[in-house]
Amino acid sequence: MQIPKNYFHDRWALLLLTVNGFVAALTSILILLRLDGSRADSYIITYRENLGLNAFRSGTSLTFWAFVVFVVILFAISVLLSMRIYEHNRKYSVVILALGLLLLLLSLIVSNALLVLR
Repeated sequence: MQIPKNYFHDRWALLLLTVNGFVAALTSILILLRLDGSRADSYIITYRENLGLNAFRSGTSLTFWAFVVFVVILFAISVLLSMRIYEHNRKYSVVILALGLLLLLLSLIVSNALLVLR
């Protein structure tokens, strides 16, 4: 894949790339620092308000490893799509990076909320 000439000279693209990279790294580091390998099924992976006393479902740390993999894949795909679209339409490229940032922030919020509940 060929990187467009002006892609790394665009201020908005560089800003969003930097923020996306920072949020992806922050999310991955925060998740990995809170995981403990000695706990088997002590992580709360879902919360269903309508189940009453059985509202919390516990699981292993594999679920949170999946969050880390999701963050890395999301960052990579948003950057690759943005690079490919940039030649055709700059605005769509910036929108793809902005939507990737939104998804990264939502994954940070959800993973943090689940890890605080343990």
